[in-house]
Amino acid sequence: MRVLLGVLVASALASASSPHAAAQTTQAVQKSLYVSVVDDDGAPVAGLGPADFLVKEDNTQREVLTVHEAEEPMQIAVLVDTSQGARPDIAFMRSALPPFVTALTNPNEAGRKSEVALIGFGERPTILTEYTTNPAELQKGINRVWAQQGSGAYFVDAISEVVQAFKKREATRPVIVAIVVEGREYSYRQYDQVLDPLRASTAPLYALMLGSPFSSISDDARNRNMVLDKGTTDTGGRRDQLLAPSALGDRLTLLARQLLHQYKVTYARPQTLIPPERVTVSARKPGLTARGTPVKDSQERP
Repeated sequence: MRVLLGVLVASALASASSPHAAAQTTQAVQKSLYVSVVDDDGAPVAGLGPADFLVKEDNTQREVLTVHEAEEPMQIAVLVDTSQGARPDIAFMRSALPPFVTALTNPNEAGRKSEVALIGFGERPTILTEYTTNPAELQKGINRVWAQQGSGAYFVDAISEVVQAFKKREATRPVIVAIVVEGREYSYRQYDQVLDPLRASTAPLYALMLGSPFSSISDDARNRNMVLDKGTTDTGGRRDQLLAPSALGDRLTLLARQLLHQYKVTYARPQTLIPPERVTVSARKPGLTARGTPVKDSQERP
């Protein structure tokens, strides 16, 4: 199954004014992707190699060079709906979040720990726990997850502020996980103000929607839906609809397994003046789904 990774942003290379420079533009460079591969049940699939992946740039197949488990620590922003409309679901969030953040902050096989931050977006985006690898500090933030009386949801604004924070922190492997209750949106930002910075951040957006889909023709609802739809598919993330909040715990457990068992897929591409408009990755074996996110250029080898 092919998954769109989004438009990659690249700086234009200097013009080749000499034979030597012209020759350099034809040399191959290495690019990498963080890729999740899951089966029909959503479980991560282990033991895959270069022959199991198909990478294309603008429909041109590229050579997959290496595949190994991703060991780089993540910087994970967990967004939690703390608006008044989330009141019936708060108890399910408070019980589902502790094992989720504990799993994410456990050291991986390389001994590295990911950082997790907890952010509420009722009334306005509010940091409940700063980025940390300490589950006890995150538990303090979870204890502060309450529905704010008279508040609305500012999900789109929260995505924008988290992406800005990633840029300031120079996050190398950012991830956004959002728990959103279906209902009205009150953000000030438009979707087009959020989507491009989100794509440029290389942070996949995973959205867990609680309740039946909310139907509205308002501009606010349109902005939210655009960010949820394009923001998840274009970044290699996913949007899940949970009709019953009691399913949140199991879905977060599954998402933690997917995040902790990703591949780093490195492929070769020619060095050209014009970067590709899109990159796609797919798993060759039937029944497997691949979702990928570009590795930031600063992490790659020329």
